[in-house]
Amino acid sequence: MSSDELLLRRAIVFVSAFVYWVGVAVQARRIRRQIGRSPNVRPRGTKEKLLWAGWMVVAGIWLFQPFFVGGEAASAWRRGYAALLHGPSLVGGALLVATGYVGTLWCYAAMGDTWRMGINRKEKTVLVSHGPYQWVRHPIYLFQVVMLAGAAWLLPTWLSLIALLIHFVCVWLKALDEETYLLAVHGETYRDYLRRTGRLFPKLWGRSGPILDKPER
Repeated sequence: MSSDELLLRRAIVFVSAFVYWVGVAVQARRIRRQIGRSPNVRPRGTKEKLLWAGWMVVAGIWLFQPFFVGGEAASAWRRGYAALLHGPSLVGGALLVATGYVGTLWCYAAMGDTWRMGINRKEKTVLVSHGPYQWVRHPIYLFQVVMLAGAAWLLPTWLSLIALLIHFVCVWLKALDEETYLLAVHGETYRDYLRRTGRLFPKLWGRSGPILDKPER
């Protein structure tokens, strides 16, 4: 891998992380203005705080690893995945990162002012099931995984792999929590939604199509 190619890979990973997290901050600020209160930015309870700690580790690796990784950092992967360190991985990694970010914006548009960062069990929001939500219950988490997979492909180090694994575990646990909450809020409507959608990946069978987006009475 040439020094110019490594520099480009590092730049793509850092810029993607910076733009993504700035975008999250902008989204939180926008929703706060729309609803007149915080969109549950602060974690509630021990479990949510631990999950956020995990995400801080992931965000730190994603943002700062590009400043320290060198050509030798990929040596552990080079023997088994040499082909990934050349042209295909540069293009493929960049495409995954771009796809993940565009997909996230799609999710923001679909959710509108129902977007939240955390759970407030006293709050009852509309159940969104259109856009990407008609196939996947947590598409934002899926697109985050896609972006981190792209970053790991661009900078194939053990740190990249660790960040991807930590993130996957965190979003899986967070998704379980959110589903428990939404099932309590929306009842049978959400139970039906569970049957026909996948948690992080689309189901290959079952019914499809949006349900009516309105609060339960």
